[in-house]
Amino acid sequence: MPPDADADELPRWTENRPRTGLRLLDLPELWEFRELIGFLALRDLKVRYKQAAFGIAWAVLQPVAGMAILTIVFRQLADVPSDGIPYPAFALLGYAIWTYFSSSLNAVTDSFVGNAALVSKIYFPRLGAPIAAVLPGLVDLGVALVVVAGFMVVYGIVPTAAIVTLPLWIVAVVAVALGAGLPLATLNVRYRDAHHGFALLTQLWFFASPVAYPSSLVHGTWRYLYYLNPVAGILDGFRWSMLAGPRPPAVAALSLATTALLLPIGLRYFLSSERRFADII
Repeated sequence: MPPDADADELPRWTENRPRTGLRLLDLPELWEFRELIGFLALRDLKVRYKQAAFGIAWAVLQPVAGMAILTIVFRQLADVPSDGIPYPAFALLGYAIWTYFSSSLNAVTDSFVGNAALVSKIYFPRLGAPIAAVLPGLVDLGVALVVVAGFMVVYGIVPTAAIVTLPLWIVAVVAVALGAGLPLATLNVRYRDAHHGFALLTQLWFFASPVAYPSSLVHGTWRYLYYLNPVAGILDGFRWSMLAGPRPPAVAALSLATTALLLPIGLRYFLSSERRFADII
């Protein structure tokens, strides 16, 4: 360094130390790193379809294949009702929403371990990784909803005015995937074998949600416990919005309440733990 160099002109070092005390969500910081979040989401989307034989067609094949299996097992063999909705359309919409939720939940859970090099070497708002993880699946969900619209035409299903609520249900399922995924992602950083337990949780969650059967089959006081599952009310809302199904019952407000609580609780747990991610990941 030249002896006469001006100290103000020298490059400055910034040390990113773990923050102490209660940490609050910094929305301006997230917005500042929006390009990085978009890059991570686009990267995951490209990786999903890179060198894929069917490409985006998987977004159609997967829900249609799931619908076919559910129709055979639950409709043809078990004769499960569908609240007056043609069962193929009923199952297709339910399976499409569940596919987005489960795949996004898995992506959020793995978002820090999968980006370990970034987390351990550079600073960025850690919340950006799980946010980026829930975005690519929206492309597949959009394609699947177009397929559902085609089934609506085939079966003569005319949506009611409730169709205007469709964006709200999409936001709700994204919020549930993110809210449930944040604590799971935090645990996945600490305990790598926790991922096996998460897979079991997702399987049990599937059967506890009205994907292949209507929530109207659950009666009595069990309905209150059942609708603590946020996915239950969201699936009812999607079918009411798109397929002119029954309006969600009043007890479905429990699902919305759970959704409203799940995201801040998951976010609080994540913010209290993320300062140590770079040390243990």
